[in-house]
Amino acid sequence: MIVKLTTKLLTATAIVAATSASAGDLEVMHWWTSGGESAAVSELAKAFDATGNTWVDAAIAGGESARSVMVSRLIGGDPMGAFQFNHGRQAEELIEAGLLRDITDIAEAEGWKDIINPPSLLDACTVDGRIYCAPVNIHSWQWIWLSHKAYADAGLDVPADWDEFVAAAPMLEKAGKLPLAMGQQGWQQSGLFNVLFAALIPNEVFLSVYDDKDAEVATGADVGRVFAAAADARAMASDSNVQNWNDATNLVITGQAGGQIMGDWAQGEFAVAGQVAGTDYSCLPGLGVTELLSTGGDAFYFPVLSDEAEIAAQSELAALMLRPATQVAFNLAKGSLPVRGDIDLSTANDCMQKGLALLADGALLPDTNQLVTPDTAAQISTLFVEFFADPSITVEDAQARFANIIAIAE
Repeated sequence: MIVKLTTKLLTATAIVAATSASAGDLEVMHWWTSGGESAAVSELAKAFDATGNTWVDAAIAGGESARSVMVSRLIGGDPMGAFQFNHGRQAEELIEAGLLRDITDIAEAEGWKDIINPPSLLDACTVDGRIYCAPVNIHSWQWIWLSHKAYADAGLDVPADWDEFVAAAPMLEKAGKLPLAMGQQGWQQSGLFNVLFAALIPNEVFLSVYDDKDAEVATGADVGRVFAAAADARAMASDSNVQNWNDATNLVITGQAGGQIMGDWAQGEFAVAGQVAGTDYSCLPGLGVTELLSTGGDAFYFPVLSDEAEIAAQSELAALMLRPATQVAFNLAKGSLPVRGDIDLSTANDCMQKGLALLADGALLPDTNQLVTPDTAAQISTLFVEFFADPSITVEDAQARFANIIAIAE
């Protein structure tokens, strides 16, 4: 495992200089840099600063770049005070290398097992019975965001499901609108594919492929239909030239695009723009077809440190992140759902209420980050970068390559 981590270190392209920290200061690394994300992380920082400690912000744009920097810092013996990863398997090797702090004592003192819902979120932080991270939210990819202005300008009703969305695309194009906004980054494209996967075919097929790693199922007709839908998405997004996800969201906010398939963190961008759910935009969980949420999201890990003041600050931050007031303020700004099942979010907007209802009903699906290793996720991401960039790649060829990735996945 150390060899694999060292390899990642040598290939990392981003380097961040060490940040000196005095007693009570805690350097916190994350990739929340968009307007909505910055508003949300400020809620965490304010709550932490109110304890008498100081949040030293170290934001790095882009999850993949940020993770490379974080791993480089940790392996290089220059740990930060805390850092963000997604729920799932991204930190397994760091834990095995002994670089991350066991926070089981904090979780037990705060009663996390009794309040975190669904329990799988805490399970994703647990290795060999010990807890290594604090989950702070539930983010689900399974949403499409629709611009009321774009459809009104085209003389169309806002679609109610994926089929209506695809059918409306020609009229949107005729009105000078982009049917589907999408940033040109692999994680966005593979994320879109996984949304199609979860929404358009039976759950058991999704789990057979991603959980059981069944390559034969991955070559089947059900998965073929997902690739056909991905080809539709490729055509609808062919003129989407933005890079970042929030720039694609802005095309929807401004009525230049009909919709965007993106996780519920997009809500933060609509909020910063002053848009109102149900009035200015609509949201369809599960593309209006299969209303499910994936139980992904963000968690904070705490590196092993030697300075007692910093260790104490880590403990305060870990406990604070799941306290009721912090959970409400942070998640309302972020557009995510809280990990606590016992807090009042009656002030949440229409889209968040839809998510809360699905969570209450148990309409949940594991996030792919919880089912495949980072290496497998990277291979799938590369495939979809190529698929969306090159229309000559056929549905059949792409599906065959995908099945080969699943066949060797861990």
